[in-house]
Amino acid sequence: MQTSQRINSFRLFQRVLALGEVGRTEKGGVTRRALTEEDKKGHKLVSRWMKESGMTVRYDNFGNLIGCKEGTEPGLSPVIIGSHIDSVKNGGRFDGIIGVLGGIEIAQVLKEENFTHKRSLEVIAFCEEEGSRFNDGLFGSRGVVGKITQEDLRKTDEKNITRYEALLNFSDEIDPQKIDQSILSVKDVFVYLEMHIEQGPLLEEEDCAVGIVTHIAGPHWMNFTITGEAGHAGTVPMHLRKDPVPAASEIILYIENVCSDPNMKETVGTVGIVEVEPGGSNIIPSKVRFSLDLRDIDLKRREDLYEKVCGKVHEVCEKRQLQWRVDEGMRVPPVSCAPRVTNQLLKSMESLGLPQKTMVSGAGHDAMLLAEIAEMGMVFVRCRKGISHHPDEWADQDDIAKGTNVLLESARVFLNE
Repeated sequence: MQTSQRINSFRLFQRVLALGEVGRTEKGGVTRRALTEEDKKGHKLVSRWMKESGMTVRYDNFGNLIGCKEGTEPGLSPVIIGSHIDSVKNGGRFDGIIGVLGGIEIAQVLKEENFTHKRSLEVIAFCEEEGSRFNDGLFGSRGVVGKITQEDLRKTDEKNITRYEALLNFSDEIDPQKIDQSILSVKDVFVYLEMHIEQGPLLEEEDCAVGIVTHIAGPHWMNFTITGEAGHAGTVPMHLRKDPVPAASEIILYIENVCSDPNMKETVGTVGIVEVEPGGSNIIPSKVRFSLDLRDIDLKRREDLYEKVCGKVHEVCEKRQLQWRVDEGMRVPPVSCAPRVTNQLLKSMESLGLPQKTMVSGAGHDAMLLAEIAEMGMVFVRCRKGISHHPDEWADQDDIAKGTNVLLESARVFLNE
């Protein structure tokens, strides 16, 4: 007779801390960029834990590490639990990895309790979710849904190493010439589940350990360039200047104001990079470049805002006799989690005595790509002060255990559907 048990909180947390030592920096953070030696060391640890949990382990041709606990009917599409283990530069110890290690812990518990399941359980550590090496994230998950091109493989890092070369050198199992063989379809995934730290302050503010995601906001990235005329800071009168810096300032303040409108509470806009040329303290600048990251769970509202921003840029530049252009970056539609999966996760929370908290994810995750081929659900775990991508990133052992138990209870259901 099978008996249900909870995850081993201590074992899971010790593995989180152990993996957090791989790529540890002098500043106390973690630098474990994709397809590097540090990443390889992390993969060796994760692979070992996958095998200890009774899983067979392999790579696909996108560099995704995959563990599989086979079901009694392996012809059925599997339940997949996934996330990533790569990090940003000097990032935290919990971002991504609790989802991978939580999935491994679930496989280990199912093995220890001799749980019989029809569908196979797969745990995936997706390659380069962060994009901190080749400057475009979600590589592994974009790959499995068929969104990787040869141009993506030709991208280079700061040492001029191509992603193609990095994949080839990472493992003998990876062949970037055969990426088409690693693309999945709707027949290859039954349900996709992902657990992640919230990376925001809402769960802590509401004193909830766990939240269930209902929507993932879609990002629209772009770079604006405003061009004026350089000149001597002391000799060109103010009324004769064509200075792009005040124009950029006016536009950036407009972005802040319009995104702060109470009617757009799920809209966020961020200018994270501002570059001024030529960059001398006694030179009127000739050019300003600034990035813009717009996110919303409503695609029309986000794109309407983009048009408003472009209209404002045009208005300001025309008034100041400046030139401008916008260079498009990634444009990803927002994603809704599958109601059936969300409802099951909420039922699992109820059975565990947890408040049924639902929320929106402002950050992008591998889950938003997997939603194209599978019913998808996400679990968020509270993190201290909402801090992420920083050495101070922290999630409590008990909170991670609660989130993983929610996944475990739901996985038991989906594995036998």
